[in-house]
Amino acid sequence: MAFEFKLPDIGEGVTEGEIVKWLVKAGDTVKEDQPIVEVMTDKATVEIASPKSGTIESLLAKDGDMIQVGKGLVMINEGGASASAQGSKAQAADETAAKKPATEQAKSPEGDQRPQASTAAPTKSAPAAQPMQASSSNGSSNASSVLASPATRKMAREHGIDLASVQGSGDLGRVTRDDVEKSMGAPKAMGATSAGAPSAAPSAPKQLLNIPRAAATSNAKHEERIPVRGIRKKIIENMRISVDHAAHFTHMDELDATNLVDLRNSLKDEAEKYGVKLNYLPFLVKAVCMALKKFPRINGTYDEEKNEIVIKHYYNMGIAVATKDNDLVVPVIQNADQKNILEIAAEIKDLATKAQTNKLGPNDFQNGTFTITSLGPLAGTYATPIINYPELGILGFFAIKEKPVVRDGQIVIRSMATMAISLDHRIVDGYLGAQFTKALIEYLENPSAMLLFTA
Repeated sequence: MAFEFKLPDIGEGVTEGEIVKWLVKAGDTVKEDQPIVEVMTDKATVEIASPKSGTIESLLAKDGDMIQVGKGLVMINEGGASASAQGSKAQAADETAAKKPATEQAKSPEGDQRPQASTAAPTKSAPAAQPMQASSSNGSSNASSVLASPATRKMAREHGIDLASVQGSGDLGRVTRDDVEKSMGAPKAMGATSAGAPSAAPSAPKQLLNIPRAAATSNAKHEERIPVRGIRKKIIENMRISVDHAAHFTHMDELDATNLVDLRNSLKDEAEKYGVKLNYLPFLVKAVCMALKKFPRINGTYDEEKNEIVIKHYYNMGIAVATKDNDLVVPVIQNADQKNILEIAAEIKDLATKAQTNKLGPNDFQNGTFTITSLGPLAGTYATPIINYPELGILGFFAIKEKPVVRDGQIVIRSMATMAISLDHRIVDGYLGAQFTKALIEYLENPSAMLLFTA
């Protein structure tokens, strides 16, 4: 008996999903709880498992299709082989018969050859084909017997050169492009048109004015086309929404990260005892939470339908991480202000591992209030990060580099870092953005003091 399995309610308000990849095909045997399809929602890519054991009767959607929750995904035959599997032998026999020569298919069971009606229409005898003769632009028919490439013939036509009059220097007397150019001769000098009249400017050589160009050809065979599906499709949609709705402006600044570097170096060995590789990102999360509490309007959203600013007094930090396919996702550290540096570092590691193994679920993306993106050692000097809409701000943190700077009138080497904060100018004005940035810099330049407090 065939059972129709419908796209289940994945939760968290998900109403539809995109088929990213089928893990089974018609005729396959599956067991209960075996993953059968990858579905991309607006939260994450999830694997949907079979609710029953049986044989796949048919797939009700193909890769790239959008399926509403409650719509059919697949037909599962709970007993026996599927109809498609049962008919596969007959189909294979039909295909084999179709491939046999027509004469073989036309034989009677006794082996007699049956007469076949001709399908070709009777035609009159065509006259013998005449060889096509190439001629130069001056009409000389002798040029057709000259050995020359098509490009050389074209060049000769463009310059009015009779190939029959050109001495070929190539193999078997072939006329080359150089031979054609030599036959053009040097340009004639222009003398005075009349006594006392100035002479005309000398003309440029013809070969410089009439350079033959190869015909344009299609490069389609050198192109690769990749269907936009799954996470990449959702990234495109979200970026477009952010650019269309938020009024982006980016505030950039520099900070002295020397104390931050020293603190991180002093703590990394201790962190490794707890299985945590400590980088600078947990310190950024801590500092951002503290700065947001000082300027709470930035930790919010704008409700366009109700025309209200929604200030959120909880601090869920989105962290931009890459998947194994180099797609960008933003899982969220819930209540980041209530966690210490080691707890934040451990959670970032867990989220990054899930992203690399495609194990992030819808709950990992919920209720973000602000986003941080950093490429670490790969980061450049500055960039303009795109707001993770509907949030109001995003921090881009870039590479820490040793640079000469002036301190107390002296040039010294310090570990300097740059950052860029993009904000929604509809709600956050430039002055507020500058205040927020200054507070953030103060926390990062004095990280030891920052750790004394709960954000």
